[in-house]
Amino acid sequence: MNKYAIIVAGGRGIRMGMDVPKQFLILAQKPVLMHTLEAFHEAIPDLQIILVLPSDQIKTWELLKEEYSFGIVHKIVGGGETRFDSVKNGLNLVSEDSLVAIHDGVRPLVCKEIIIQSFDEASVFGNAVTSVKLKESIRKISENGNRSVDRNAYRSIQTPQTFKSSLIKSAFDRAKHSDFTDDAGVLENSGVKIHLIDGDYTNIKITTKDDLLFAESLLK
Repeated sequence: MNKYAIIVAGGRGIRMGMDVPKQFLILAQKPVLMHTLEAFHEAIPDLQIILVLPSDQIKTWELLKEEYSFGIVHKIVGGGETRFDSVKNGLNLVSEDSLVAIHDGVRPLVCKEIIIQSFDEASVFGNAVTSVKLKESIRKISENGNRSVDRNAYRSIQTPQTFKSSLIKSAFDRAKHSDFTDDAGVLENSGVKIHLIDGDYTNIKITTKDDLLFAESLLK
């Protein structure tokens, strides 16, 4: 069975307060996005990698590949208006009888054990969605105020989210709107039960300058 990874990198760096998109920021002497692609290639060397970028960032990426002599083979496809549209563009390059992991381009510290496990469990359960337990107390906000809820009843969702391609492609084709917050939500909307696997607290999504500093310290 063929294995794919769709790396979705559509950031603009707005929350960073920078002109450089966050996936191109330098982390441990090379762009964040290169760390992400390397993690997947090292976990599964024959993995087919599809990188989804905003069309106006593709030239910048090509120049960065030359500058850093980045040699990992991958296909590039232009993104869409929303994350949903971008993932769907990537799925168009995925064959039916395969497994596909969908991952945030700005989660560069994902470990190979989680990547491998996600493929292994998706092959059995049809999907494998990475998640971690909540570490802090949470409260539910409503019109009547707020109340404490059991944090053990909730999980924080990460990527990769890995699927049998026939299931996730069908779910995206049948979806009637595009404002899902993650790919598991698209699949769940089609009636498929979501299978959770344990993630890692170091598998952070870089969205702020503090995240970048934390990732740098973890790599050191």
